[in-house]
Amino acid sequence: MLSLINVLFAFITLAILILAGRFIKQKIKLFQKLYLPESIIAGAIALLLGPGVVGSIAVALGVPADGYLAGGVFPETTRTVWTQSPGVFINIVFAALFLGETIPKPKEIWRKTSPQVAFGQTLAWGQYALPILVTLLILIPLFDVDPIIASLVEISFEGGHGTAAGMAETFNRLDFPEGGDLALGLATVGIVTGVIAGTVLADWGRRNNYIQEIPTEVTSGDAQFQPTVHLESDRVLSRRAQLMRNLLIDPLSLNFGFTALAVLIGWIILELLRLLEFFTWGKTGFELAGAIPLFPMALIGGIIVQLIMKKLDLDSLIIRNLQERIAGVALDLVVVTALASIKLQVLGANLPVFLSLSLVGIIWNIVAFVYLAPKILPSYWFERGIGDMGQSMGVTATGILLIKMVDPHNRTGAFESFAYKQLFFEPIVGGGLFTAAAPTLIRQFGLIPMLISTSGLLAFWLIFGFWNYKVIKREMMAEADSPNPVS
Repeated sequence: MLSLINVLFAFITLAILILAGRFIKQKIKLFQKLYLPESIIAGAIALLLGPGVVGSIAVALGVPADGYLAGGVFPETTRTVWTQSPGVFINIVFAALFLGETIPKPKEIWRKTSPQVAFGQTLAWGQYALPILVTLLILIPLFDVDPIIASLVEISFEGGHGTAAGMAETFNRLDFPEGGDLALGLATVGIVTGVIAGTVLADWGRRNNYIQEIPTEVTSGDAQFQPTVHLESDRVLSRRAQLMRNLLIDPLSLNFGFTALAVLIGWIILELLRLLEFFTWGKTGFELAGAIPLFPMALIGGIIVQLIMKKLDLDSLIIRNLQERIAGVALDLVVVTALASIKLQVLGANLPVFLSLSLVGIIWNIVAFVYLAPKILPSYWFERGIGDMGQSMGVTATGILLIKMVDPHNRTGAFESFAYKQLFFEPIVGGGLFTAAAPTLIRQFGLIPMLISTSGLLAFWLIFGFWNYKVIKREMMAEADSPNPVS
């Protein structure tokens, strides 16, 4: 049974691993050249010292299965805390995203994120259409597999370990019990190859000047895509000093309270959705809210907190720099614990099928990023697209860490666009409604109707993405030629 002291030592261990990651990066020039974040190095160390590598070697050398080294060098309680941490701390990352920011208008939000939505949806629907085609033409004739196997790439690659594990009961109910093991194995392959492919592509992007070094002064045509510059006016500083005069609290603690409030509001919104579902469409067995994760709602909660504080003229209490530090610590925890929790020993029951699905997912994501992202994302396609590629091969945290790798100071606005995209993405795919329903739909309607429908959706998002790219490019060129461009 976990106790608070177990949690404390789990995070103390993480902090030491991050220090070790920093030390190793300073000593190894290759890691500096690849711009590997210290959190990735720390997560890799934790993975190597865990049950998948050290533990497996120890067992192979004769250590009893219940022996200390059989689970790696870390105690089971520590590994349990780490396993639960990515899904918890990702909520803090998204809750803090817009606290202390000027909230843009809905039209501006859509303009910034519509290319990201189109590219993300393209990746997701391709992970249905192509595996269904491969299952129909190859896997069923050669290996006589269950048709539901065609849904595993999107469930595992877009949904990650959490979705893969959560779908185990659905697979059992549909008489496909091996689906849970295959999904977890594919999720592991997705995260590992996502990090490796992202690192290689980041190096390739730098060598080919696809990753842009953004100067302080940006051109007017790209100005709309820049993140807000956080310069605090004298009025804000004076107002904050007035509000803080009688408050005996550290500003960091106060700002963490605002972050917590954003998460709470997001949780209330999600619970209200689930309650609405229970009394309405949920009675038919059709689940929607149960498949929506908390972090997109936490993002909405942060926007609500910011708007309310602005309305009450108390927004000066929210210090953007502190919110970035809070989100930064949470993000490092997400990255390290996500990598440390990868289960390398999970491969599934059918190796040829497993490898076939893995290759389909990996090749599709990389090819789509290299060839489609430049045609769908009108500005900073590499920085924006690599986040979607990372998410489509593992979890949201993978996408975030790849963005952090190519744009560590968030000068392109890729992180904001990536975050906004989740509002139009997560409720449907990547662990959303369609992800949860796909195995049942395949069982009920068969692969051919599913191939037609998913291919149609893939074509729709591709066409929209190409058209939207041209529209935004024309607007950017018009603003660049304007004597008074909008910044």
